[in-house]
Amino acid sequence: MSRKDTSAQNNGSRRETVIEHVLTRLRQIGITDVFGVAGDFAFPIHDAICKRDDMEWIGCSNELNASYAADGYARVKGIAALSTTYGVGELSAIAGVAGAYAESLPIFHLVGMPSLSLQESHAKVHHTLGNGEFHIFSHMAESVVCAQAIMTPQNAAFETERLIAAALFHRKPVYMAFPADCVNLPIASTAQQVPAPASDPTTLEQATEAIVTAIAGAKRACILPGILVSRAGLKNEMQAVVDASGLPFASMFMDKAVLDEQQANYVGIYNGALMNEQVRQFVEGSDWILGVGTALTDFNTGAFTSKIDMDKTIGIGLHSTRVGRMTYPNIEMKHILAALAIRLPRRTDIVGPAPTTIEGPLGKNSDPITAEKLYPRFAKFLKPSDILVAETGTSALGMMFAHMPVNSSFFNQSLWGAIGWATPSAFGAAVAAPERRVVLITGEGSHQLTAQEISQFARRKLRPIVFVLNNDGYLVERLLCEDPEIAYNDIAQWNYADLPHALGCNDWFTVRVTTCGELDAAIESALKAGSGAYIEVVTGKYEAPPLAMKFHESVHTLYSAQ
Repeated sequence: MSRKDTSAQNNGSRRETVIEHVLTRLRQIGITDVFGVAGDFAFPIHDAICKRDDMEWIGCSNELNASYAADGYARVKGIAALSTTYGVGELSAIAGVAGAYAESLPIFHLVGMPSLSLQESHAKVHHTLGNGEFHIFSHMAESVVCAQAIMTPQNAAFETERLIAAALFHRKPVYMAFPADCVNLPIASTAQQVPAPASDPTTLEQATEAIVTAIAGAKRACILPGILVSRAGLKNEMQAVVDASGLPFASMFMDKAVLDEQQANYVGIYNGALMNEQVRQFVEGSDWILGVGTALTDFNTGAFTSKIDMDKTIGIGLHSTRVGRMTYPNIEMKHILAALAIRLPRRTDIVGPAPTTIEGPLGKNSDPITAEKLYPRFAKFLKPSDILVAETGTSALGMMFAHMPVNSSFFNQSLWGAIGWATPSAFGAAVAAPERRVVLITGEGSHQLTAQEISQFARRKLRPIVFVLNNDGYLVERLLCEDPEIAYNDIAQWNYADLPHALGCNDWFTVRVTTCGELDAAIESALKAGSGAYIEVVTGKYEAPPLAMKFHESVHTLYSAQ
């Protein structure tokens, strides 16, 4: 039905309740699933979700896992929702919400609060600190969300629109708290939906002209498409700029596979001075670098070894553009990309280096599994439309130079860098896109933090391919610290290949492999299994890919000096 305002009636003359209104609006912007864990103060929220025909409750093993699952879902769909109970539940999820903030993922965190009557009486109730204060936890959330509100019948319509607009504008999480005695009251207000922001036409023209002039006059130019292109859902608009301009493009660590790597314009990974010298020389030797939605983080810049001159860079952000030292405010990324696709001159005279691929000896069947034999096998295993989730650490570093297939996605959490993120994030991605194959590569140390979420794949009849790299401890930390053999890098030894069956994945193919031949046979069996697959890959304690070794040598030097 059409909506003149956001408090349209349903069921005849009955007005929507507060929670019905919020969920209807979330459904309208594309959220069909809500991740979370049950909790008594949130029961009214969860009841409302479960009663809807157009939305599904996705129960997770704990709140942290639920927040990571929402993160993975948002990476696929662009937006997600999470619901927890007050206090203990929301604090269990806050690390994942903070990660979504750092990685620019809009997640709506719906928190069930004690009733207003309990709050006004300063009652000492469970899930509180026992001091009668009820806004402590919302204050804790302030720094990891871009907006928040306590939802009541009087403000729900307005606050819903404000928070939706904030989440989509900033591409960050928002916090919505629902007092238990307000959730099911009829909404008592109306509000108009906030229109999408417009660009200032004069500034847009000035910025476009400045970029066109710079690129037209450059002897060499290149593009660095960034993760915000993906977060804003502007891959097609970004590809149109590449196609129209003919310019080569490279990717930084966080931005891998934002655009299709199987095209002639792709030159490879730019990671400062750590790897791929030809790409470094090409990028840093350009007269102009067109960066779109990029961030110069430590991982993106090869531990700050990149040498990019600010005077030779164009930076297009979500809501402003910079050309050299000149900033043009009030310009939407979508609008300037559209303008550039029309007006940029086509440059057929600029040719970049050919991208490198992961290659290595396959070895004999009896050979132990080394990094140089492992990652080429992973790269070959990938197929079009795959979603690859690579855990923070050696897994992501090892796959950085894999030439991703057409329409595939590469997810890593390189800025927030929380170990344990990948397993539940892969679950969230699979919920968002059940028609696509999800491949998870994680280290066993990270896996131990959140491994129970493997059970949720089977519960929802999802069929991922999971590789757990067992190298006897925290390899990334071994590479970083002064004493690699120090006790805190050791972990308990699990029988990983037995985990899926213990967690309810009864029909999954599971196996432990220690040789190249066993790994090849396991991969072949996984492809034929018709179910989820879980392969424990045992390597030596210090089997790390080349980028991991180089990166951590630089990081160790950098942070030790500080």
